[in-house]
Amino acid sequence: MRQRPSFTMAYCFTEKEVSGTKLQKVVKVILFSVYRFIFDIGAVSVSDACVVEGESQIQMGRFISFLQRCNKIIESSGVHFQIVYEHLGELLVVLLTLDEIMENHGTLKDHWKMYKRLLKSVHHNPGKFSIPEDKLKPFEKLLLKLEGQLLDGMILQACVEQRFDDPGEGVAVAKNSAFAEEFSLNIRNIFTSIESKIGEPSEIDQRDKYAGVCSLFVLHFHIFRSVDKNSTNPFSMFVKRDVQSYYVFVTSWMMKMESILSREHKSDKFVEDLNSRCNVFLQGVLYAYSISTIIKTTMNMYMSMQRPMTKASVKALCRLVELLKAVEHTFYRRSIVVADSVSHISQQLQSLALNAINVAKKRVISDKKYSEQRLDVLSSLVLAENALSGPSTKERRLVVALALCVGTQLKTFKDEEILPLQLVLKKLDLISELSERVKLQCDCSFLYWHRAVFPIYLDDVYDNAVDAARIHYMFSALRDSVPSMMHAKHTESCDQLLQSYDKEIMEVFSEHLLDKLCKEIEKDLRLSVHTHLKLDDRNPFKVGMKDLAHFFSLKPIRFFNRFINIKAYVTHYLDKTFYNLTTVALHDWATYSEMRNLATQRYGLTMTEAHLPSQTLEQGLDVLEIMRNIHVFVSRYLYNLNNQNSRHWHNEHDGQFYLPVLRKKFYIFSQFMYDEHIKSRLIKDIRFFRETKDQSDQKYPFDRAEKFNRGIRKLGITPDGQSYLDQFRQLISQIGNAMGYVRMIRSGGLHCCSSAIRFVPDLEDIVNFEELVKEEGLSTETQRAASVLDSVLGDLTSNSAEGTEYFKMLVAVFAPEFRSVKNMHLRNFYMIVPPLTVNFVEHSINCKEKLNKKNKSGAAFTDDGFAMGVAYILKLLDQYLEFDSLHWFQAVRDKYKKEMNAVVKEQSVQSTSQDEKLLQTMNLTQKRLDVYLQEFELLYFSLSSARIFFRADKTAAEETQEKKDKEEASKAGENSSSSAVPETTSK
Repeated sequence: MRQRPSFTMAYCFTEKEVSGTKLQKVVKVILFSVYRFIFDIGAVSVSDACVVEGESQIQMGRFISFLQRCNKIIESSGVHFQIVYEHLGELLVVLLTLDEIMENHGTLKDHWKMYKRLLKSVHHNPGKFSIPEDKLKPFEKLLLKLEGQLLDGMILQACVEQRFDDPGEGVAVAKNSAFAEEFSLNIRNIFTSIESKIGEPSEIDQRDKYAGVCSLFVLHFHIFRSVDKNSTNPFSMFVKRDVQSYYVFVTSWMMKMESILSREHKSDKFVEDLNSRCNVFLQGVLYAYSISTIIKTTMNMYMSMQRPMTKASVKALCRLVELLKAVEHTFYRRSIVVADSVSHISQQLQSLALNAINVAKKRVISDKKYSEQRLDVLSSLVLAENALSGPSTKERRLVVALALCVGTQLKTFKDEEILPLQLVLKKLDLISELSERVKLQCDCSFLYWHRAVFPIYLDDVYDNAVDAARIHYMFSALRDSVPSMMHAKHTESCDQLLQSYDKEIMEVFSEHLLDKLCKEIEKDLRLSVHTHLKLDDRNPFKVGMKDLAHFFSLKPIRFFNRFINIKAYVTHYLDKTFYNLTTVALHDWATYSEMRNLATQRYGLTMTEAHLPSQTLEQGLDVLEIMRNIHVFVSRYLYNLNNQNSRHWHNEHDGQFYLPVLRKKFYIFSQFMYDEHIKSRLIKDIRFFRETKDQSDQKYPFDRAEKFNRGIRKLGITPDGQSYLDQFRQLISQIGNAMGYVRMIRSGGLHCCSSAIRFVPDLEDIVNFEELVKEEGLSTETQRAASVLDSVLGDLTSNSAEGTEYFKMLVAVFAPEFRSVKNMHLRNFYMIVPPLTVNFVEHSINCKEKLNKKNKSGAAFTDDGFAMGVAYILKLLDQYLEFDSLHWFQAVRDKYKKEMNAVVKEQSVQSTSQDEKLLQTMNLTQKRLDVYLQEFELLYFSLSSARIFFRADKTAAEETQEKKDKEEASKAGENSSSSAVPETTSK
């Protein structure tokens, strides 16, 4: 007898077990494969704009073979008997679901149209695509067949409208009244059992069977063309549950689970403990089913009706999702104890069922009347006993159900016995499949199609940080979509779909929780540190209080192949932000350090120190701030040559801050020296000194310099009473202050270098650690570490060796320009130094006298920048010898000693006369001369010290010759070493 088309009805009791098992497997395969394959089409990218041209056709090409498999499943299957009707209904629901998927899957329809257009292009030019023309027509027929059978949404209709009668084989279905009555009876029985349970607390999976009953009713109508009026009772939808009630129910159930499973079995109460555990396990499955039904029904109804959900509804549904995963996690957390209990509970339920069947069997045996029907009943009960005597497998439980369909006839069971037996068998089904039931009911893969609720959920979690731990349940629910994505057939690799999903979820999570949390923590730290500024109202009674520290007590959240550590994420953000902002404004380093400490104390964050250079004092000037405003610093601060301070600072330092300032100063310097009034006076003084140096013992006359100083004042003064020579003296002091700052910075750098390199025994002979490590064959990480060590030692050595090179560099930059022919007017500078020193001494004495006055504006006790500036400019012009030829400071000493001797002599003459006023005047005169002489001596010592920095012992010609000698010596050394190489090789 050939195989009939799908759903041929035959009354063959011997095949009922095999048929039921086959149907179960077919339904399971379709549920976990077919639906997910079709759903995943077009799910790679979030928007259609991301689809590459041609990708849709390629995906549909991969999908053809899968559609062929679907077609085979639809074309053949045979089913029988009452319990088989339930599986038949499930298989019809599969066809109905496929119709709905095809009808509402817009992406699949669009891709199918594009694929057919592509096929037309191939048909017009098959050679271009390397496809034989004879294969195109069969392929087109195959596509038309697939479209007609699968893609037009007529799968269920085609199935129920086919002819089930086959006169040639003697099969008559439509006119089989016994079969019609049996079919109708089973529909009524299934519907009655479903209707009584829907909406009840004990509801498990009855709601899912309602579509199957409706499908069976449609099939019955198309076969027999009659309607059973008793089968059209109205069916009520689910009753809306209060979320808060379920929250209480589930939490109390979790406590019962923990309490019962933590107790040890007592021998005298073993049966009672098993009953308690069984009831608790089943209660958890019931809660899971009810919650899952509410979530799916509500979300799908809103989506089907195209109506937006309110935020309150979204939050409530997300709470239910959390409760659903909490149930699953409770079972998983105690899975070892649950598995051990399930085996004992199954044995106990089997024992109860065997006792009930045994009572009925005795009742049948006690009746001495013989009949074939009674024998069938007895055989069925024996078969049920044998099936219950072994392990509780699906096949055995299916045999028991089928056997009791016959065994319950002839009133073998009393009315009060049948219901307890059915309840025990139902419990046995649930307990035996507990893990599968829990996994199925708690599966939240449907959330993939409702991802829009995730941002609203995250906002709610952020606003209610106290319950932050519940976020683990939501991510667990989101992970349920991964297994179905792993079976995607329309993409070349499922990784593409997974990466898109992962990226989308992480972007939403970062935007709606992580980034908001980081900014809020940073804001809170800033406002807490700057409370004295009263920037914002932080009264918790007015603005409320949100304790975000709960997020940092969360364990890392697992999602895909990563763990999301919220605490580490926020810590990294704060470390990065504080570091970057400290580099921009180094003077705020103390503020950010305080914010780090506050983050540790308030939120328990382990912050990383920035290790950025900061100023050495809590109050005062910052070094980098001085560098950026060096022009302001050199004009407002005075340099002390003797009290040199070493400041700890970084090793790298260049002249990028000084050169622009010095260029501007030297430009003003050149303009002053080029002025006709100044230049003519200097030329006149140079000529006078050359003509009279023999008569003045090679000394420049002090009176001449003093006259020059007074003469400049006649050219005009500024509103604040300064002459041009005063301004020129200030210009030189500012240039010297810049030189002094260079020396201070370099001294600090050398001090830091010496502290860092003090453990290196010999700076001239430093071994290469990287080569030594490679010779020893150590690991790659060790080699990299050795390379870093060599680099650090090299930097420290070069920085310490270049300690005195900065003055040399600053001389080398400007000296060629100063000594060029176009700046011949600068050659007169050495002659203006004597008047400048006179002007400087008068200014210095005036500043020191202001120290003792109430108004200390302009008071100062040191200004060695002038000496540094004079020494630097004389070096640039190579005029140390010219200035020394003036013997200026010797002339100053002679002048003041001569006047002091005259005062002493006059005092001795006037000592005989008792004129006190005259004696006081002479004492004051002597004291003034002492002060002036002392100031000149201090200037002489400062200038002599400053000249050492610029190697005043050698002229420019001598330095040039020394440089040439060094170059020739180095070349000779290279030649000798190169000539020694072949000689060594020959040996």
